[in-house]
Amino acid sequence: MTLTHYAFSSSFFMGLLGLIFYRTHLLSALLCLEAMMLTLFISLSIWALQLVSTSFMACPLILLALSACEAGAGLALLVATARSHGTDRLKNLSLLRC
Repeated sequence: MTLTHYAFSSSFFMGLLGLIFYRTHLLSALLCLEAMMLTLFISLSIWALQLVSTSFMACPLILLALSACEAGAGLALLVATARSHGTDRLKNLSLLRC
């Protein structure tokens, strides 16, 4: 395993561990998801450059577009929960209560 592979896999797993352990606020969970998506985007871009295949060059851009959609949906959920519950703490959210 090269140093680049180690750096990207460790940054992805640090984002995953942040998502697992720091679930108190919705904003911190969204930031950890964005860190994971950014790591995947950079690693796919480097992989596409190493393969030198024109058919694979669109994959990082598709992932970046999906990441932007995920961020927009996450921020819309954050605003909706902050308006309805007054906070973004995940312990205060309940599916049974509107």
